[in-house]
Amino acid sequence: MLTNSTSLKTLGPQAAKLVTTLHEQSRSVFRLEDVRGITGLSETSARSFVRKLVDRGVAARLKPGLYVLVPFELGRECQYAGNPLVVAREIMHGEEYYLSHSTAMEIHGMTTQPQLVVIVSTPEPRRPVTTLGVEFRFVRCRRKHLFGLTEHWVTKQEKVCVSDLERTIIDGLKQPQHCGGLTEVAKGLWMRRQDVNADRLVEYAKRIGVGAVVRRLGFLLETYELAAPPDLDRLREGLTATYVRLDPVLPAEGKRLRRWRLQLNVEPEELRAVART
Repeated sequence: MLTNSTSLKTLGPQAAKLVTTLHEQSRSVFRLEDVRGITGLSETSARSFVRKLVDRGVAARLKPGLYVLVPFELGRECQYAGNPLVVAREIMHGEEYYLSHSTAMEIHGMTTQPQLVVIVSTPEPRRPVTTLGVEFRFVRCRRKHLFGLTEHWVTKQEKVCVSDLERTIIDGLKQPQHCGGLTEVAKGLWMRRQDVNADRLVEYAKRIGVGAVVRRLGFLLETYELAAPPDLDRLREGLTATYVRLDPVLPAEGKRLRRWRLQLNVEPEELRAVART
């Protein structure tokens, strides 16, 4: 953020006041209404004012009406997008949300690959947004399923809402396509096996109430020996006769496993191999 005293002197009084105030509030992302509130400018004047800040490289435009201060050390870096997790929160503008799927997996140390897309779950449908080279995708989540969430401090001043470890696994089992497939979710589960609460996983799966999630969770917990027999029995209760694919992203092929009503279109040996790497 622009905090260098020399750089502030070159901005002019209004810009310096805006930057200083935002810095004091520990905010790097701001909106047009923030500019009006801090400077006292009219809407038209505020738009012109911010446009000049963007032209000078003091700020970068994320989307209409949403901006980020460019750190002084980057100079005139007009492609600066700020912290993508904070930007995701600001895009939601106070609406209910949480960072989920592959984004949550990265936050929880469940993947070794950097994630190029930010996944946000929210009750209201939203179209994808791409700003300054970062894509934000929105996954519909029923309001009653907004549970299993926690806060994650992105910096010392900025925090975001993210699914907790167990909810991240449940979301991955429900929609593996947002995590790179079922095998990636299995790897993440194994990587954090020491910290996963099996009882909470079972509770979340039952609460979500999706048969495919229950089946996939039971199979993985059994495969990796991460749950006691009573937990597996709780998951097996009430399973219907319908078979589902272990990985919905892959074709419907492979043998059927009766006790979990699963079509194993991912080889169990492939999943077990995760534990040996």
